[in-house]
Amino acid sequence: MGLLFFCGAFSGYRALTMAAPLREKLIALTEPLLGQLGYELVDLEYAPGRARALLRIFIDRPEGVGLDDCERVSHEISALFDVEDPVSTGYTLEVSSPGLDRVLRTPEHFQRFVGERIRLELRIARDGRRRYTGRLEALNAEGIELNVDGAMVSVSFAEIGRARLAPLWS
Repeated sequence: MGLLFFCGAFSGYRALTMAAPLREKLIALTEPLLGQLGYELVDLEYAPGRARALLRIFIDRPEGVGLDDCERVSHEISALFDVEDPVSTGYTLEVSSPGLDRVLRTPEHFQRFVGERIRLELRIARDGRRRYTGRLEALNAEGIELNVDGAMVSVSFAEIGRARLAPLWS
């Protein structure tokens, strides 16, 4: 069976989660390779299945990502995973652009999008609230400052479960 790759955006797609050790292992394997190829690892998702699991890798670069980029990265990651064998079951690999509502996973991601509208979910509710949407005003070594309906909210990186851009659709 040949390699399967996909290039596109998953707008509004509910994030798939995986065990933290597997996620960290996959990030540790793919991030250096993508950097050498001139791409950034935006995020990855893993969904186990009955017959095959699904592994989605979201990539970006300053000039954007096209089908040829997804194909190239798919081939390179497949070759790496053939050697390293990080997933113990059969899986389908999909490589995609991050979309307009891209995930913000690292401090560098947040820095790049200061001034933009974001949506985040806390790992643990604060004062009964887990979800915040507002303008990303600033960040420091510990976390971010978010303007939510005129009120400033400070959130540490450790508190953030998921965060993504939240563009206003016209």
